[in-house]
Amino acid sequence: MENKSVTLAAQVLAPAVSEIRSLLEASRKNVAQQVNQELLSTYWKIGEVVVRCEQNDSIRAAYGEKTLSQLSRALTKELGKGFSRSNVYNMRQFYLSYPIFQTVSGKLSWSHYCELLSISDKEKRSFYEKEAVNSGWSVREMKRQVESSLFERLLLSRGDANKEQVLALAEKGVDYTKPEDIIKDPYVFEFLGLPEEKSFLESDLEAALVRQIEDFLLELGRGFMFVGTQQRVTVNNTHYYVDMVFYNKILHAYVLIELKTTKLTPEAAGQINMYLNYYAAEVNDPEDSPPIGIILCTDKDSVAAEYALGGLSNQIFASRYVLYMPNKEQLIGQVEEVLKRWHSHEDE
Repeated sequence: MENKSVTLAAQVLAPAVSEIRSLLEASRKNVAQQVNQELLSTYWKIGEVVVRCEQNDSIRAAYGEKTLSQLSRALTKELGKGFSRSNVYNMRQFYLSYPIFQTVSGKLSWSHYCELLSISDKEKRSFYEKEAVNSGWSVREMKRQVESSLFERLLLSRGDANKEQVLALAEKGVDYTKPEDIIKDPYVFEFLGLPEEKSFLESDLEAALVRQIEDFLLELGRGFMFVGTQQRVTVNNTHYYVDMVFYNKILHAYVLIELKTTKLTPEAAGQINMYLNYYAAEVNDPEDSPPIGIILCTDKDSVAAEYALGGLSNQIFASRYVLYMPNKEQLIGQVEEVLKRWHSHEDE
């Protein structure tokens, strides 16, 4: 009888308990945001003081380029930890990089900004800052995206990369308005730990991606939700299976992914085209956008891809994947070459 009373009381009080929990969680979140905002503001103001200190003629005459080191020692002696030379330098750069504090996002931590300050290119730094806010990246996730050259990969995925696209990415991050916006080339799967030099089956690749689904979702981009693997498609009593299915809640569309451990083939394009037709007719709800197909392969010849994917009414994209971090300098060089060609066409 007593147990029933306790259970009944718990059921009656559950809404109140839930509401109080929500209030406390919201309060703690607000306090954390306020503390973070105050910390960023303080470090920005310290940076301003450091810059003024460096501009002081008498201090500059006494210490020259050693001003930061001397200031770091004095602050550490007076105030304790937190004022290493690198941290004082970051505060200085924080102020110089964001001369108007109102442009600093309170949604990012000081650790986020320390990583961002290591990016010298202003437009590139702005892109990662906007995406970190939009996607809610942790510091680790943001660092991984920087190391995998996401900015350059996105630009190169858009074959007609130009200065306007660079500025658009810098100003607002990735703007998901059409299927092309979710595509990268190449996709980077270094987190799988698969040996590049050894062959493996498509099922091995699929299983590895499922095991590391959080990292895979991070690589896919914002708004992706995992639906499942080997999703059945039945046509004329014959069963086929889509390797991986996701749903992008921003584009309101199913995203079907076919994994290939070889280069792109026309057969792969035909296969995923059939799957997309099935999803459009049998799976989509009225409010869903047309499904999107992505073939992930080890290589794609641009001419072969054009012939394989050309003329299809469905939205199908072919992208390469690599199992290692791409060469950053090489990607930057490729972007610069594309922009150079664009400028030359613009001048004609």
